[in-house]
Amino acid sequence: MAKPPSVGWALVRNGDFRLFGAARFLTSLASEMQVVAVAWFVYDLTKSAFALGLVGLAAFLPAILAAPITGHVADTYDRRLVAAGAWGVATLAQAGLFVFALQGMQSVWPIYALVVVMGIGRAFASPALSALLPTLVPREQFGTAVVWISSCWQSASVLGPALGGVLYILGAKTVFGVTTGIYALGSILILAIRFRPEPKSARAPITWASLSAGLSYIRSQPVVLGAISLDLVAVLLGGATALLPIFAAETLHVGPLGLGALRSMPAFGAVITAIWLAYRPLTRRAGPRLLQAVALFGVATIVFGLSHSLWLSMASLLVAGAADMVSVYVRSSVVQGETPDAMRGRVSAVESVFIGASNQLGEFESGTLAALIGAAPAVVAGGVATVLVAACWGRLFPALRARDRLMAM
Repeated sequence: MAKPPSVGWALVRNGDFRLFGAARFLTSLASEMQVVAVAWFVYDLTKSAFALGLVGLAAFLPAILAAPITGHVADTYDRRLVAAGAWGVATLAQAGLFVFALQGMQSVWPIYALVVVMGIGRAFASPALSALLPTLVPREQFGTAVVWISSCWQSASVLGPALGGVLYILGAKTVFGVTTGIYALGSILILAIRFRPEPKSARAPITWASLSAGLSYIRSQPVVLGAISLDLVAVLLGGATALLPIFAAETLHVGPLGLGALRSMPAFGAVITAIWLAYRPLTRRAGPRLLQAVALFGVATIVFGLSHSLWLSMASLLVAGAADMVSVYVRSSVVQGETPDAMRGRVSAVESVFIGASNQLGEFESGTLAALIGAAPAVVAGGVATVLVAACWGRLFPALRARDRLMAM
């Protein structure tokens, strides 16, 4: 039976939860605007698929290199301060992009350097925020809270690319100037959260055991490991977002406005699904639904790679986003709902690496493969691989396939 709407309204009345949601919305909005602007800017300078792939690699490297320490920091210090400081770093990176565009520089390497700085900010913010959310709401409301926050994030992912595409008409400097202000506001909002965690009697020393505890915990939980690794492999192989500028410019001939619309479609599909899940949450067969969603994501990716119609391309991306929302919903509920609070930062840091690998590193993989065989064949091959991964994971992780309830009792 679906949860009553009163659960959702109870969350809306939670002041700290509102601040958290507003901050996530704003920073996600700024991130999506920046991604569109950077992608078009880099492609306009280089006309190279491989150069687009390097943007993803630059964003991913800080996440994997800093993952052990970011989780430890999130479990040791005030998570509000960690997230606000990380977004302050992102604000400085946006200001650097603004100056770069304002000066009209033609070299692409400073852009990569600033994307790395952005990646450092995200590497510290992500585990801190993921670990903070479960402390702001009662356990029985957590599944609904995940949907609400995912809706904020996905709504920003719908508006951000479109807004970035429109503002890009006025130049990249306009986009980067706006995103600088938005990130600064997000930092202020997260600092305004009144929740204070119980002070720790002593901060744990930094040891290899403490740094690797998140990975050790995930390895000991077959359902958690299966859900996270499925997201990693599927999106790593099946992601097509890095190549959207090529499809917009050379296949569909729609320019930066069309690129913004294409980039918005996955998030639009995710928002629709999130609204549905808020009032009709998954109560049974969570594992099989996750595997089916990943397979559907692969099929939608294949359709996009073969399409030469703007409307069919947009529809396939919308379906892919809807399927991905189911994956996010199940994975986030399982991981954060079942992880002890003292471990959440380190587990979230490992999860962030997996997510970063599936997104940013997936962009590098897509760009490299497209440079070798072409954009459309690369996307189709990735979609086929994703469908095969969904089938294989059902056999490799029987506990995931057999998982019935979303959260263990």
